[in-house]
Amino acid sequence: MRPPDPLLIFDRGVLRVRRARAARDWDQCSFLKREIAGRLVERLDDVRRTFPLALDLGCHGDEVAEALRGRPSVNALVRSDFGLDFARCATGPAIVADEEALPFAAGSFDLVLSAMTLHWVNDLPGTLIQIGRILKPDGLFLGAMLGGRTLWQLREALAAAESEIEGGLSPRVSPFADLGDAASLLQRAGFALPVADSDTIDIEYEHALALMRDLGAMGESNLVGERRRGFSRRATLLRAAEIYAERFAVPSGRVMASFEVLFLHGWSPHASQPKPLKPGAARHRLATALGTIEQSTGVKVERN
Repeated sequence: MRPPDPLLIFDRGVLRVRRARAARDWDQCSFLKREIAGRLVERLDDVRRTFPLALDLGCHGDEVAEALRGRPSVNALVRSDFGLDFARCATGPAIVADEEALPFAAGSFDLVLSAMTLHWVNDLPGTLIQIGRILKPDGLFLGAMLGGRTLWQLREALAAAESEIEGGLSPRVSPFADLGDAASLLQRAGFALPVADSDTIDIEYEHALALMRDLGAMGESNLVGERRRGFSRRATLLRAAEIYAERFAVPSGRVMASFEVLFLHGWSPHASQPKPLKPGAARHRLATALGTIEQSTGVKVERN
């Protein structure tokens, strides 16, 4: 038997199946994607430019297109999705495309938007490099993906319940990138002026089982390749729900689930973009600008 590839964290074959299932009743569970898409598109309001041709990478139910409606910043939008059923739901031109092997020519788009799909990519640096390749010079990438603090409450409750009931632990909540890694990934991928920040979206549920049911309906449940196969024990899930209620109840009597969203912002390099000064090239001292007195640290820096 061939050992598992350590670079293949997520089972994207299962992801495709779950996407097809989620698309059947997407209107009932699209609230999180709609919120994230809205927050992503709002960031375009700070960019005083018009983008003739944009790509929505991972379109789901066309939430990015809906958020763009009425905004003059994008003239034309192409949609793509990993799942055929979601691509069929699009109200404009759409294709089926794997985020890990983008089928677009270099310099195709002025803008690439991606909401709530890149957290399931195995080779995120490679995908970011491909996104940079399909952008025109001075093109913009705006992405939103789930971050490492997503569902930390559920992770804690499931770990405690499984340890108590089954005497061991298995991967039950997928690992995602941390904010500290995001900007450096953009820089490694060759983007200019990279910026990463995060928001937290807190959602109340009646109980933890309702949260798990929603995650399944959205196609956002655990996809770790080394996850336990088969159904989880009923006793473990019920105990996890009890622990969740004990530790994470809110005054309303419901429970809170947190989704960390990482927002990525980077430009395809172009000669017109501002560049940082070389060390020692500044014309004014920082102390002068701040109206303070410069103090020596007493440490002499030696240059080779």
